[in-house]
Amino acid sequence: MNEMRRFTEAVVRWAAGGAGSEPAAGEARELLPVTGVRTAVLVEGVSDRTAIETLAVRSGRNLAAEGVCLVPLGGATSIGRFLGHLGPQGLGLRLAGLCDAAEEPYFRRSLERAGLAAEGGRESLAELGFEVCVADLEDELIRALGAEAVQQVVAYEGELRPFRTFQKQPAQRGRSVERQLRRFLGTHSGRKAQYARALVEHLDPGRVPAPLARLLAAV
Repeated sequence: MNEMRRFTEAVVRWAAGGAGSEPAAGEARELLPVTGVRTAVLVEGVSDRTAIETLAVRSGRNLAAEGVCLVPLGGATSIGRFLGHLGPQGLGLRLAGLCDAAEEPYFRRSLERAGLAAEGGRESLAELGFEVCVADLEDELIRALGAEAVQQVVAYEGELRPFRTFQKQPAQRGRSVERQLRRFLGTHSGRKAQYARALVEHLDPGRVPAPLARLLAAV
C-alpha cells in the first residue's frame, strides 16, 4: 500500500472515532509530510473516488504526485468530522469535494460550521472547490454517454443479460432506460465502483460531466 492510500485510510479511521481514533490521527499526522498532500478532495463514496481517479489518469494527471488526496466519506452526513480533521482547525489542507444533489445541504451546513463561507447558491460552493452532481454520479455519466453507449459498456462488462432480466422486473416496467440503468448500477455492492471506472474509460473527452471537469480543474 502506498503512503497516500495509507494516509487516506488513517484519516477515515480517525473520523470514525472510537478506540482507534487517536492512533489513526497520529498516523495521519506522521504521513502528512511523507505524502506531500496539500489538497483533500472529499467525496461521498468509493465510486466517486474511482471516477475521479480514472478521469485524472485519462487526462494524464497523477493526483497523488500532485499532492491531491481523494477521501471517501462513507456518506455525506459524516463530512463535518472530516472538515474538522483536515481543514483549517485540523491538518490545514486545502479542501474540495463532490456530492449528490440530495446531499448538498449536509455539505453546505458543514462548511458553514467549519468556518468556510458557503452562503448563496451552488456558485458559492464551486468557489470553495465543491461541486454538486445534478442528481448523482451515475446520472451524470449516463447522460454524458447516452443510454445506448452505457448498455454497450454493460455488455462489455458481461452483464447485459442480467440487465435485461432486471428490466423485466415489475418495478422497472414503464421506466425509461436511463432510470433503469441508474438503478441497475446500484443493485449490489461494488457495482457502482465497477461502472464508475468503466463508464469514465468510455467517455469522449468532450463529454466529461461538468461537475467532474470543474473539480479536476480546481485541484
